[in-house]
Amino acid sequence: MSNPLIVAYHFPPIGGAGSQRWLKLAKYLPESGLSIETVNVITGSGQSTDLWSPIDDTLDKELPLEVRVHRVSEPEPGETRRQLRAERWLLVDTVWSRWWVEGVTEAGLKLGPEIAVIVASMPPFISAQAAAVLSRKLGKPWVADLRDPWALDEMLVYPTGIHRRADRRRMRLLLRTAAAIVTTTPEAARRIAEGFPELAGTSIVSIPNGFDPVDFDGPEPARDDRTFRIVHTGYLHTGLGLNQRRGGLRQRLGGSWRGADLLTRSHVYILEAIEDLKIRRPDLGEAVELHLAGALSDADREVARTSPAVRLHGYVSHSEAVDLMRSADLLFLPMQKMPAGTRSGIVPGKTYEYLAAGRPILGAVPEGDTREILHAAGNAYVCEPDDVQAMTRAIESERERRRAVGAAPFAASPDVLERFERRTQARRYAELLDAVTNEPPRESATDPAADSIRTRTTGEEAGFPAGR
Repeated sequence: MSNPLIVAYHFPPIGGAGSQRWLKLAKYLPESGLSIETVNVITGSGQSTDLWSPIDDTLDKELPLEVRVHRVSEPEPGETRRQLRAERWLLVDTVWSRWWVEGVTEAGLKLGPEIAVIVASMPPFISAQAAAVLSRKLGKPWVADLRDPWALDEMLVYPTGIHRRADRRRMRLLLRTAAAIVTTTPEAARRIAEGFPELAGTSIVSIPNGFDPVDFDGPEPARDDRTFRIVHTGYLHTGLGLNQRRGGLRQRLGGSWRGADLLTRSHVYILEAIEDLKIRRPDLGEAVELHLAGALSDADREVARTSPAVRLHGYVSHSEAVDLMRSADLLFLPMQKMPAGTRSGIVPGKTYEYLAAGRPILGAVPEGDTREILHAAGNAYVCEPDDVQAMTRAIESERERRRAVGAAPFAASPDVLERFERRTQARRYAELLDAVTNEPPRESATDPAADSIRTRTTGEEAGFPAGR
């Protein structure tokens, strides 16, 4: 019996895309048809500590009885911005990281006899160390679930290039001890396989995020307005992009991915496109609204205030976000601009729910898996992340199409949708867990517990988009 233990800091009642992944996988693993009867989850306090851990009290009701949630008992420590900055620059253990590893280890040891395999959901990447320690102490294999590709992530900003290389070394040491490595995109799996050839004997697979058809049941939300509604849900990264544009110390010292532009992962360019449309086609542009739902930073709000077209919803429950998606005339999916010839290593979690919403998508995305998914889905306008003119044309085209008699939203290809259903992902995950359950724990040449991961990436200053 391959009953798993999931180590997941982002778990209900914390909301966001990171929580959705393991909420849905835990929900559907017991019905996967394989030998999983109980799913144990070790998580944090369930209290919001920053922008990246919003609370959604509606999510707990989705958990079936087969999922048992265990919370780290000690209160979650707080750290000042000055402490966090010093710890990141000096590469010393954070108070929070010690709290998390010790708390997970203590809770996991109590559950030892019930556990067949351990899964660490990351970020935070310190969870890899907690899982490696538990694996060694319990004699059980562990699986690294990389929602983001760690030190190979183009969105992650380090103090310097030295810090990125140090984190890459820790990534290598810890992944050596994993029985399997799961990424959410094929490109991320490729980067890991090529970047760490010593992992050739380890299974590295891509199991993407997805959507739950249950969330999209029922009639579409009614609307009584005549505006053309563009909707974006989830995180924006305006502050991160603006800091990068200012050419700060991190940029000069190589802390960010060379050639990547992070400001395009925001509403800056879509607002330029809306203003351009208003000038060129007042008959179309004046009735356009941009609805933003999600936890917003001060920088996000400051940019939003520059346009009368913006409607701010703030953070809303997942069900409310789904309703807003389904009410849209066009769904906006922005991503970071990548250097020429470089594929992005991530697919924003909202992509799959956008597809399920049955609405056309404006994907301002670079080359990579996201663009390929949108092309295959067949219901998206796709352009480069900073191509304002292409965004303007897309809004104009869809606005005109919707004004035509009988024009209705067009849905994604059913074949594409089927690939990304949460039950499908749970079956694939159950098969993987079944395959590794009887493997012995792997040891690294360097003890991962001794080579501590000293930093917890947190907050936009560090480039930690936990709710992608």
